[in-house]
Amino acid sequence: MTKEQFIEAFVARCVSVAGPTFDDGSSIADYAREVAPSYWADDHQREDGPEACADADMSYWGED
Repeated sequence: MTKEQFIEAFVARCVSVAGPTFDDGSSIADYAREVAPSYWADDHQREDGPEACADADMSYWGED
């Protein structure tokens, strides 16, 4: 899987689970495209796959 494929799969997972926008109206896809490369950059996280990484990232959303 290329970096671009990883990022797009990460974005697709976030949007499919959480929808197109956060409560404040900002784009989930834009956010996901910004953070996905950090997961790609870590070999151990990359091995988990983009969907698992997206799920892990989303698990922190809404926590204060």
